[in-house]
Amino acid sequence: MEGASVNECAKVAAIGQRYLPRDRESFFDAQRRNRRATWRLSALCAVAIVLMGIPLALIVTPLVYAAMLIGADVINYFWPLPAAFWRLADEIARFGFVALGWLLQHKSADPQALAVGAAVMLLPGVLLSGSLWTVISVLFRRSGVGGALLALNAREPNQAELKELQLADVVQEMAIAAGLPAPCVMLVDSAGANAAAIGTSAADARIIVSRRLVDDLNRDELEGVCAHLIASIGNGDLRIAFRITAVFETCGLLVTIINSPFGPQSRRVLWRILRSGLWGAGRDGGMQEAAAVADLLARNVTLDADDIDRFFDPAKKSRLRSIRNFIFFPIFFTNFAIKLSLWFFSSAILGPSMALLWHTRQYLADASAVQLTRNPDGLAAALQKLNEEPGEIPGGDWAVHLFVVSPKHSGTAAVPDARQRQVLAQAWAASEPRTAAATTAPVPADFRAMQSQFAATLRAALGGDAQAMGRIRALYQSVAAADPAFAAQFPNPDDVLSARQGNAAAIARLLASHKTGSERQSQGQSQAPNAEKPSSISAVSMLGFHPSLKRRLKRLARMGAHPDIEVTSRKAWIVAFVISLFFAPFAVLLVGLFLLLIAIMTMTSLTFLVVWLAFIHKAFTLLGHG
Repeated sequence: MEGASVNECAKVAAIGQRYLPRDRESFFDAQRRNRRATWRLSALCAVAIVLMGIPLALIVTPLVYAAMLIGADVINYFWPLPAAFWRLADEIARFGFVALGWLLQHKSADPQALAVGAAVMLLPGVLLSGSLWTVISVLFRRSGVGGALLALNAREPNQAELKELQLADVVQEMAIAAGLPAPCVMLVDSAGANAAAIGTSAADARIIVSRRLVDDLNRDELEGVCAHLIASIGNGDLRIAFRITAVFETCGLLVTIINSPFGPQSRRVLWRILRSGLWGAGRDGGMQEAAAVADLLARNVTLDADDIDRFFDPAKKSRLRSIRNFIFFPIFFTNFAIKLSLWFFSSAILGPSMALLWHTRQYLADASAVQLTRNPDGLAAALQKLNEEPGEIPGGDWAVHLFVVSPKHSGTAAVPDARQRQVLAQAWAASEPRTAAATTAPVPADFRAMQSQFAATLRAALGGDAQAMGRIRALYQSVAAADPAFAAQFPNPDDVLSARQGNAAAIARLLASHKTGSERQSQGQSQAPNAEKPSSISAVSMLGFHPSLKRRLKRLARMGAHPDIEVTSRKAWIVAFVISLFFAPFAVLLVGLFLLLIAIMTMTSLTFLVVWLAFIHKAFTLLGHG
């Protein structure tokens, strides 16, 4: 008997091990692994920035020289400049043509002259980009946090609300465990369930939490989310996120400056930047300006229509407009070359590199959260809940990468909120045939269990089970009595049953109800704030900045979590590997074609600008002051 008992225990242990990850690791090991990955991916991001900066500098530098030369010609027309200035300009042009001849025609050149020519062709663009990055950095450091709080309509916790006080206590506990000063906690009253840490460093960090998240998570899950955010602050993720945002906003500012002579929108952005820089973070107006400028700059990173496109609108035709468009065509071509280069390198190289870096930081924050709470199940359960609910926070489009879960891919707008869940739980308990169940007070935590029970009951009702159909009908009637507007979002079960039997009137009512619901949803989306304004981060990267739920749960499972869903799938990995092998040659070919196109456009842009500058300079010379 003892031998049989030992064998049974061994068998049970083997069965249990089958569902546990084979590559268990401690949270310390996970943190070390992700920190090493951070250094590798940081180097990759630096290489990506250099790769994007070289063609960008080649395109931008002639524009800088063009502005300087045209300005010099205008000044020279009224107040003649000394001959030494024009000799210096000719010398700079000579070195530039040496570099262009070596690059385009493979002409032999003196190494020293070639080095000077390369500096002439690249240095102004590099200096301009660096200066713009400094401007954006200063703007965000002075006004970014305050502007974000205003854009999100964040508020302080209500001292009369126990749940909000519990949130503040949990944040303080996690901060003490991490050895950090407790950051200020702000709440957002929105339909989305999400949370984020914003700021530029631990000194000005803020924890932003939506009220729905506080209502939907229990204390263990809330501790997991707060620990993730505190760990992210302690790991220095705010500095990394700040640099990532500044890089993309610098690209937007560059496009804005080029567009400013051709339209009012770009000039308004530049004026608001100047006004925000003058007022700074000391006044609410300055903070609002910073948030508005960040949103406006985000639109200029993509290939969407802007001021210069409207300036050269082919739909507006006239003789004078055609002459004007012909004169300024090199500027239009250069603008398009810059936007194409930014779009390709940011979407295919820089954006994915930074997204992978941010994935690593998310994994590191998860591992650090497990260290703070010693409860991986709390964070795993919170991630699963948040992934099933709407997560978009109005006003947070520019900082989607800072949230715990992706606002764009978590849940749907049809997910009921905490009050509606309570209504459903009460109605479901009341529909139970047993009398005792009606006296059981449901809690929101019962909602997940109720979903599976409801699905089984619904299948039985559609299969002809009269008792199951009676319970579905009782549920619908209870919800309609408690919240008629909420019940109107669901079809009447009697109509569903009649429609399955071929009742034409019931089918018509179901179709009308579906059409009304679709119109209501589309109207809500069109009226939602920022519904059609993509963030600067998500719009410029082919790879999302949030790792998938399964990857995060898989790593948490290695540290001892027990998620409710299957997190390992070798078959899926094999299929993905085979598909990647099949499409890899096509992807390499596509990247090569894009690089060739960018090289052609860069050289063509240089040619156009050189001819354009020579024509303008000659025109000023013929006026008698050259």
